[in-house]
Amino acid sequence: MTEVSRRDPWPRLRDVNHEPTETVYRRLAQFLGLVVRCLGRRDWRNTENVPKEGGVLVVINHTSDFDPVAVGLYLVYGAGRWARYLGKVQIFTAPVLGWLARSCGQIPVDRHSERAKDSLAAAKAALSAGKCVAIYPEGTKGSDPDGWPMAGKTGAARLAIEANVPVVPIGQWGSQDFMPSHKRGFPFVFGRGHVFRAIAGDPIEFEDLRSQPMTKEVIEEATRRIITAITVQVAVLRNEPVPTRRWDPDLKAHVPVEDR
Repeated sequence: MTEVSRRDPWPRLRDVNHEPTETVYRRLAQFLGLVVRCLGRRDWRNTENVPKEGGVLVVINHTSDFDPVAVGLYLVYGAGRWARYLGKVQIFTAPVLGWLARSCGQIPVDRHSERAKDSLAAAKAALSAGKCVAIYPEGTKGSDPDGWPMAGKTGAARLAIEANVPVVPIGQWGSQDFMPSHKRGFPFVFGRGHVFRAIAGDPIEFEDLRSQPMTKEVIEEATRRIITAITVQVAVLRNEPVPTRRWDPDLKAHVPVEDR
């Protein structure tokens, strides 16, 4: 689907999504769909690359606290899937937001404890049950000054190798203009020019890695493939060349991609 005017009606949810889900999740998606269509336009591409049924892992770049909403609607209304996000545990203990996350079947991640492994087990169980699981391989909002996906963490790679389901890269762009990560005070920027863009690429190839022992080198290669595939999709949305250097958040510097 190409860019759509805010005046064009969105499809009815029951016409485009036949996957069962929690009632709260369905009502929330309908409400957020009404909100987002008033905020700007949508540019949704290649939704057919997300399988309509069965377990699928989608890996996404993270630029804003709003992009889970923007990409979630892309998946719900565009691809016909209900995303189960892996999100930091603090979300699940927050008033209202925590109740919504739990009621919508999202998956908490306690990143700085031994319980982080439990979240991957929960994600694998969801994939085995035929659900769509969404994860941010960067582990947090990107800090690249140029806005490109930065070097990834290993959790997404481990899940991609162990789960043995299609792994679909999704590039998204535009949420950071509506809800900038470092804006002080009121977090939103309202205006008429917002476009929420999302595109799904072809599934990433992991068969050669799944037949090997889970070594540090295998995990690093899987992580590199994931971030590279996402970056390619972001480049399409930005209509720019794929960068040859990648932001390393530990070094706080760009390094050549081939060195990762």
